[in-house]
Amino acid sequence: MNDTFMKERPIFPLLVSMALPMVLSMTVNALYNIVDSFFVAQISEQAMTALSLVYPVQNMINAIAIGFGVGINALIALYSGAGDRCRADTAATHGLVFSILHGLIAAVVCIAMMPGFLRLFTGDEAVIALGVRYSSIAFFFAPVIMAELCFEKLFQAVGRMNETMAALLCGSITNIILDPVLIFGLGPFPMLGISGAALATGIGQCVTLSVYLIIYCTHRFPVQLRLSCIKPDWRLDAKLYSIGVPAILNLALPSVLVSFLNSLLAAYSQGYVVILGIYYKLQTFLYLPAGGIVQGMRPLISYNYGAGEHGRVKKIYNLAMGMNAAIMAAGTIICLVGSPALIGMFTTNADTIAAGQVALRIISAGFLVSTLSVTASGSLEALGKGTQSLVISLCRYIIIMIPAAWILCRLFGPVGVWHAFWVTELLSALAAALVYKRTVKLNV
Repeated sequence: MNDTFMKERPIFPLLVSMALPMVLSMTVNALYNIVDSFFVAQISEQAMTALSLVYPVQNMINAIAIGFGVGINALIALYSGAGDRCRADTAATHGLVFSILHGLIAAVVCIAMMPGFLRLFTGDEAVIALGVRYSSIAFFFAPVIMAELCFEKLFQAVGRMNETMAALLCGSITNIILDPVLIFGLGPFPMLGISGAALATGIGQCVTLSVYLIIYCTHRFPVQLRLSCIKPDWRLDAKLYSIGVPAILNLALPSVLVSFLNSLLAAYSQGYVVILGIYYKLQTFLYLPAGGIVQGMRPLISYNYGAGEHGRVKKIYNLAMGMNAAIMAAGTIICLVGSPALIGMFTTNADTIAAGQVALRIISAGFLVSTLSVTASGSLEALGKGTQSLVISLCRYIIIMIPAAWILCRLFGPVGVWHAFWVTELLSALAAALVYKRTVKLNV
């Protein structure tokens, strides 16, 4: 990724070349999340409930991996933009070491806590057993997830989006193929049920990491992982965590929210827990591609900001905003028109389908306005303003959403929880506009 490419190429083709591979990759990633849930739903509604209850902890592990990766990505891009290749190498090396350590800790802690965690939301021993069985296998692969996402952010930071797309596609396609094979025992494979879904996901993640390692070892790479860079550098490590921790909290907040909403909805019916789980699987088709655009935008903003190209930073931000708005508008239309079919993919229970289509139609009212929060949060992370980005996410997932859901649930029952989504997105977008405008005015 040379200076001419990053600082002089027209904005639109530059952003498209960086974002499109990630959008495609994230779309396939969303597809395998849907496929995973689709096949698990064929086992039983109890299995789908177990998957929904495990989701917050699973999301927490991903949040740690991706959030810390944001810090790695931002520092590599910033140091590269400033021409400091040695510091960029050190950031990459320290990032990988810490990522693997995070994975080992997460695997031990999350596997140990799952039985008690699941009992907070259900007394159904069959659901608990299914959840423990799935999570024990899925969380065993936490170190692989952490290493894989570290490499993803490293590749993105130097503009290697096509290679990133290839790695993600290989892992996602592997998972999609293995899901029915391992869940239902096709051909010579044993029928593993919900354990097969977890194993398919873990194998897919191993494939993705393997592709990254093969590409890194066989191609010339502008940032190098070097043993000489492992020596302590507390100042750099503090920067990694100062950006990474707020990003982790940004991504982990949905886990807190989903657990809270599960506790509200479980008081009415297990069916509402299933609906919430289905929604969070379906919304990945919007927010993962939007995240792909943000991932393509982030190194461009970091690099140009580090190089003093503030005018280009603004243009990149505005273009990313428009692209994300198009995705959210499409998602709104799909949910309004096709909600019965979407819910029907995961359950045959008529009551659940009827309640689910109401939920999707209400929640989708907030999709388009959420564009501002999503894009502003990613841009602030790229500028190294992790705390300001965290403020936006706190509004979306804690400060506004939790009180709104609690109050509206008390007033209108379960449907009040669905209304809390669009109310929160509207108020959070206003907060995001204020935070971003103030931060950029002070720093650009």
